[in-house]
Order: sequence, then structure tokens, then C-alpha cells
Amino acid sequence: MKVKYDREVDILYIRLTDNVIDESDETHAGTIIDYDADGAVVGIEVLNASRRILSQLN
Repeated sequence: MKVKYDREVDILYIRLTDNVIDESDETHAGTIIDYDADGAVVGIEVLNASRRILSQLN
């Protein structure tokens, strides 16, 4: 698993596997799930990450 955060655009990306991304779906506003050809989750992208994650901690 790899975790990357881009401060400039406030995006958190969690890469679960090295599989090739075949499809992406915005499951909730600001949360995008990447899937491989078999439908397994490859990664999770969180938009406006600092605001969304900090609000969950309070």
C-alpha cells in the first residue's frame, strides 16, 4: 500500500495494489474509487482531503 498527499490540490490517494486501473467511480461526493479489470479496488482518491479528514477527527 502507498499513500500520497498533494498539498497543492489537497488530494489524498491511497494505492492498494499495483494492478492496472480499468475503471473509476465517484462513490460519494469527493471520493473516487479505482478498480482493476476484475472489479477489485486498486486505489482510493479523496478530494479536499484536509477538510474532510480533519472533520472526521473532531
